[in-house]
Amino acid sequence: MANIQSQKKRNRQTVVRNERNKAVRSELKTRARNALEAAESGDAAAAEEALRLAQKRIDKAVAKGVVKKNTAARQKSRLTRQVRERLA
Repeated sequence: MANIQSQKKRNRQTVVRNERNKAVRSELKTRARNALEAAESGDAAAAEEALRLAQKRIDKAVAKGVVKKNTAARQKSRLTRQVRERLA
């Protein structure tokens, strides 16, 4: 356990940020899964909307610093490709 006051505060902040980031990453996975499930069902309009929402959330995660820019680009690219393959 830290003795220095500033380090105690940093530890508290880290716990809060880890929980917040975990929630964001979990939501990214959920939105991606929703997009893939919509594509599996064959409903193109629902799949496109779900894909748009997933990409929007990925971009927000980048803006908040939860994921890096290249990671987000890779996730969006892979998700888009998977949705298109399932709709074809």
